[in-house]
Amino acid sequence: MIDLFAGCGGMTLGFHETGRFASIQAVETDPDAAETYELNFGPIIVRHDDDLPAPIEHIEGFPAVDVVIGGPPCQGFSRLNRGVGLERRGLWQQYRRALEQADPAAFVMENVPELLRSAEYAEFKIEAANVLGFTVQERILNAADFGVPQRRRRAIVIGTRLGEVPWPEQTHYACESLPQGRSPWQTFRDAVAGLPLKPSGEDWHNARNPDPISIERYKTIPNEGEGRFHLAERRPDITPPCWLREASGRTDVFGRLWWDRPAVTIRTEFFKPEKGRYLHPTEHRALTVREAARCMGFPDPPAFRFYPLAAQSMTSVARQIGNAVPPPLARKIATTLAAHLDDTGWARSGTTVALAA
Repeated sequence: MIDLFAGCGGMTLGFHETGRFASIQAVETDPDAAETYELNFGPIIVRHDDDLPAPIEHIEGFPAVDVVIGGPPCQGFSRLNRGVGLERRGLWQQYRRALEQADPAAFVMENVPELLRSAEYAEFKIEAANVLGFTVQERILNAADFGVPQRRRRAIVIGTRLGEVPWPEQTHYACESLPQGRSPWQTFRDAVAGLPLKPSGEDWHNARNPDPISIERYKTIPNEGEGRFHLAERRPDITPPCWLREASGRTDVFGRLWWDRPAVTIRTEFFKPEKGRYLHPTEHRALTVREAARCMGFPDPPAFRFYPLAAQSMTSVARQIGNAVPPPLARKIATTLAAHLDDTGWARSGTTVALAA
């Protein structure tokens, strides 16, 4: 397979964990994310002559593979970034070019749900179907429904040239709608089991160092599920004026997680409580990098390592985690896709593609 816009390799990890897929090429321009990818999967990131990761538009050709995976950057589509990164929306055209040159049996694309309402996606879907011959479907999947201890809704697009589009079966359910014999959602408690409550500084179990006023704010809202509205009610004197003026909306800001629920969506600035519900359920601190990685479904070292290896750039590693595809979700998609290829008798020999007899 080829991984486009690979990031640190969350989707690749899920595909590799099935034992059915091998990566021969990956594209990622963020230097630290590219280093993380190669640290875990080998030196297959396409690079410039000066050894920097190459932008996808500079890559002359893509080798023939069975599957292409990856999601174009979402900044242009996210409702959190309206008007930001709009020029990056055109990268879907590079995804199409990769499909044309690599000639895969199937592809998997991941992005924010807003992608599916965009003109760019509508055009891509028409071309992928009518020009390249894929049957293309899209769904919004919640990662919590597939064993990830995080409520994370993402658009998943699957295209296949081999019949009906394969979709993974839901494996986990909210407790209030749990069918008999099925598994409940994984919780924050499940995710961080075995980690010390106090950040150890090992394996990125590091948290942001808050100033004294922030710690005082944390202590004012000590209970699970509380947030900025409780802070404003109890201590308006230490509540930021903008929160006092904003009487509604942004309910997760400065919020505490619950022990026995999945985490909220882990974004790139999860180490800043002012950005969302990223306070530990009981400790007076934000999530550590390792806790966030666990909530995303990344295994601890040595199974998966982030670059930099030491606590040198929390911003960089947090960005890699927040932008990743949860590996357990990717694994469920990959398992279903592998069965689809098997059932249809797919076989590739060199650059020749054919159905096996």
